[in-house]
Amino acid sequence: MDSTNTANWQQQAYQYMLQANYTQAASLYEQAIEAEPSVKSHYWPLGLMLLLSGQEAEAQMTWLLGMEAGEPEEIVQLTQQLMEVLEVEAQRQENLGNNSVAWLIRQHMREINPTDVNNLLSLIQITIKLHNFTGEELFSLGLIEILQSETLIFLNGNLLLQVLKSVLNEAPSHPATLGFAEACISYLDDPYPFIKIIFDFSIEIAYSAHKYFLALSFMELALRLAPKDPEILLFMSFLYQDAGEHSKGIEIAKLFSSIVEDWPSKLYATHLIIRGLLNAGAFWSEANLLLQDYKLMLQSLIEDEQSVNYTTAVRLYASSYYLPYFQDSLPNNREIHNQVARFCQVSIEKYERERIEKYLNKRKKPFSSKSHNKRLKIGYLSHCLRRHSVGWIARWLFKYHDRDRFEINGYFINAKQTNDVLHQMYVDQVSKAYKSGIEAPEVADEIDRDEVDILVDLDSLTLDTTCNILALKPAPIQATWLGWDASGIPTIDYFIADPYVLPEFAEEYYVEKIWRLPQTYVAVDGFEVGIPTLRREDLNIGNDAVIYFSSQMGFKRNPEIVKLQMKILKEVPNSYFLIKGTADRESIQNFFIEIAESEGVNSDRLRFLPDVPFEEVHRANLSIADVVLDTYPYNGATTTLETLWMGIPLVTRVGEQFASRNSYTMMVNAGITEGIAWTDDEYVEWGVRLGKDVNLRQQVVWKLRSQKQTSPLWNGRQFTREMENAYQQMWLKYLDSGEKG
Repeated sequence: MDSTNTANWQQQAYQYMLQANYTQAASLYEQAIEAEPSVKSHYWPLGLMLLLSGQEAEAQMTWLLGMEAGEPEEIVQLTQQLMEVLEVEAQRQENLGNNSVAWLIRQHMREINPTDVNNLLSLIQITIKLHNFTGEELFSLGLIEILQSETLIFLNGNLLLQVLKSVLNEAPSHPATLGFAEACISYLDDPYPFIKIIFDFSIEIAYSAHKYFLALSFMELALRLAPKDPEILLFMSFLYQDAGEHSKGIEIAKLFSSIVEDWPSKLYATHLIIRGLLNAGAFWSEANLLLQDYKLMLQSLIEDEQSVNYTTAVRLYASSYYLPYFQDSLPNNREIHNQVARFCQVSIEKYERERIEKYLNKRKKPFSSKSHNKRLKIGYLSHCLRRHSVGWIARWLFKYHDRDRFEINGYFINAKQTNDVLHQMYVDQVSKAYKSGIEAPEVADEIDRDEVDILVDLDSLTLDTTCNILALKPAPIQATWLGWDASGIPTIDYFIADPYVLPEFAEEYYVEKIWRLPQTYVAVDGFEVGIPTLRREDLNIGNDAVIYFSSQMGFKRNPEIVKLQMKILKEVPNSYFLIKGTADRESIQNFFIEIAESEGVNSDRLRFLPDVPFEEVHRANLSIADVVLDTYPYNGATTTLETLWMGIPLVTRVGEQFASRNSYTMMVNAGITEGIAWTDDEYVEWGVRLGKDVNLRQQVVWKLRSQKQTSPLWNGRQFTREMENAYQQMWLKYLDSGEKG
């Protein structure tokens, strides 16, 4: 064939291939081989056409014929030519969306050259696109072993990182995934893209799927590449603390503090150390000293009117979170919360002015006559609408909402990998379920696009992402409910409370307007109860003994309330104290034993219980208790509801801040006052009376059980109507202010 004819038939063959007329294309290549049998380049596309037409065996035979009688060096070159032809077609098929065809071609490429790492990476990527990836392929294809050999001449670094990101998303828990990530390290020209992928993945898998130890395994890889990176250290401290490795979490928090130099970061580092100490449950003296440092640093920061970067500003919202656990002082604690929130707000507005103004300008259009009676769109914003305290309580509101009057949206933060039955219930109950990561601007934009009328925050200071979203003001009305005390963020309009959970004088200390519902700020229809796993005989406690019980996190175990609990135990003969809750086990035991002995109580009367895997079992186990002793200055909330639902007497100490009045409002709305103490002495007196007086205990039990059908606390439907009335009144006030303005 002359050059002109060659070009013509090759062009014609290529057109046939584009038209998927592989038989005609193959015919042309066969003619070319007959005319020029020594030209090896004709064999490669012929085999490809046969493969694409479903003749795999014939394709392989054709390629073997092309390799026949070649010298070793020539075969290497010919193999490379064949791989290049197949690579081009595999990419073309993938671009067309024909992933199954691309996968087939790459499988044959693998047979031709099993160690072509770039082909193996592409093969895994296509397998993921086909939804057939399990993670086992990283082993079966030999990819990890090839990477570990470190003998590769050429590796596509961008492809490697793309595949890593896909594998992490598709098979995060498979044992091969960590090995693959580690094997990638040797091929990084720039470590930071790898660190970013690992970092983002670790945060999501930890706080969306709650796999803290898995996240830590990956974060250790990032730390290996950047051992003094403050961001890595900060989140590793969080992860260790949340995984229950308190000592390690505190150690890394202190290392983080020693590395950062600017005062805002130092302030946050102090918060992080306090968090670790309180979560461990036994280091109150050290935490108290750090709290004083925190207050001094905060005051200096605010007085100097220092500006902080966006990331630091967002984080600092949560830095005042632990104040109510130290002291019941509504004026002092609210002042600091409000100062921090205002300081952060100013900093965020500097960076997000354009977005904030866009939201505001969109809402400046005049109200129509239909606005007053419109179907309101309510958006609920939270990372806790799952198996979590907030998730167990808020579900009745979602269940009973009047869908004719309200459209309900759910904005589920850091929930991409959340997958439990309770979370799915929330997803099923809303008109729109938006499951996001932790990028606040993206969520805020979504809320703005959805034109939410009232955005209800269920997280407050428990998550900085929600604080950031609310600071951007994506909805015209914003309210905080349920998840914690008010955050103090200036863009939040209302804090939803009731007549009991905040004293009358509280208004002057809140930035938000306190919206008091008529009876209770929380109500449930009840709780699921499992099968108990606790028996007195297993704890070596007799049937005639009095059992006191307390189940709380370590940071609620304020030493002053523990001393009062020991005084109660001392006054009630043949009594025992069951202590349950997440904390450092050895530290919390030493903490309680030391206080018990200082109060003259033998440590043999203390029983430390392990956590149980499910809340339903915990509730069932509550039935072993005669009396539950509440914490102070931070009361129980969900634990109080569960106690009252199970019909068990409770002793609570009422204070002036929201956190120290939760149990008070719940008890009143459950129909009992026995056990409500207004002083430390009354707390001890009630504890002793309920321990010694069997008849009194039985009266309380009877009251709790008999009033389940009439008490506001157990009427989710009525509570929902009261919340809906509040929403409508908030909306009318908003319209009225706009019309007057």
